[in-house]
Amino acid sequence: MRSKKGALVLIDGAMGEGGGQILRTSLALSLCLGKPFRMVNLRARRKKPGFRHQHLVCVNAAAKIGGARIEGATLGSQELMFAPTTIRPGHYHFDIGTAGSTTLVLQSILPALLIANGPSTLILEGGTHNPFAPPFDFLQQVFLPIINRMGPKVEARLERPGYYPKGGGRLSVTIQPAKKLKAFCLHERGKILEQRAIATVAGLPRHIAQREIGVIGQKLGWGEECLYIKEEPADMGPGNIVTIEIKSEYISEVFTGFGERRVRAETVADKAAKAALRYLAAGVPVCDHLADQLLLPFALAGGGSYNTLKPTLHTMTNSEVLKLFMDIEISMDRISKDIWQITLSQAYQ
Repeated sequence: MRSKKGALVLIDGAMGEGGGQILRTSLALSLCLGKPFRMVNLRARRKKPGFRHQHLVCVNAAAKIGGARIEGATLGSQELMFAPTTIRPGHYHFDIGTAGSTTLVLQSILPALLIANGPSTLILEGGTHNPFAPPFDFLQQVFLPIINRMGPKVEARLERPGYYPKGGGRLSVTIQPAKKLKAFCLHERGKILEQRAIATVAGLPRHIAQREIGVIGQKLGWGEECLYIKEEPADMGPGNIVTIEIKSEYISEVFTGFGERRVRAETVADKAAKAALRYLAAGVPVCDHLADQLLLPFALAGGGSYNTLKPTLHTMTNSEVLKLFMDIEISMDRISKDIWQITLSQAYQ
């Protein structure tokens, strides 16, 4: 694995989907490869471009772990210079202070700690179940098991859930790194071993969860033995999330729907059920959201491939960011109607 020549990687934050994922991927790669970068037009395609509070937490966390020098990391700024020195494993505590996603902060710093020269523990406080971010359930059940297959040993524990917009959640992560990540291929999911759906409410009426579970049972054809309602203490809310879990031989997947004001419970459940049905019908092991998140660890491992649904704009953008930092080839080939294969391999010149 070789990084591209040149001391500074230049990044246009308006490329592709133009959101915060470009920043998080850049921070992670910069730490892992020891390459500084300068970004302009940060989050240019968002309604409120530039740094928001959560993104500043990502930068500051990465800077602390990588002993980095930073310029431009202020609220609303659309430019950043980030120059790391050495990855510093250890014990860290990062408090977002809002309902901002703890799992998105983790995306910025976990890859470097996976290949650090010592173990680490992290305490992250903020939101754990947010719209437009991987919920804790996805992190624990889907993403980390794959990372552990690559050599490291990572465990995550939810100490307190934090729902949007209140936040107040807390999770802990322990990391035993590996000298090098192991590449592998993931083309089949195998037999389905277990499936269930959970509708959770915190500080909201139980009938919301009951209506959601009813929709999921009807849409997926699941019996009562697969359907659960969970009520969290009122002081953790208000919050509502629907989680559909599908555990197979070689991989697990999680599909979620988040309750929102003025959005009917049936609509929330229907959206999650449709995503699960599409995944089941295609027969692929990796859903489109996980496909985006596997690009970086597979690139650090030097290659690998997996079958997934049609790549999203997030996935294609992440691919382009990787190519700015590394000499790596990434192909996305359509196999059939709703099956694609993503393959990563080292590029040789």
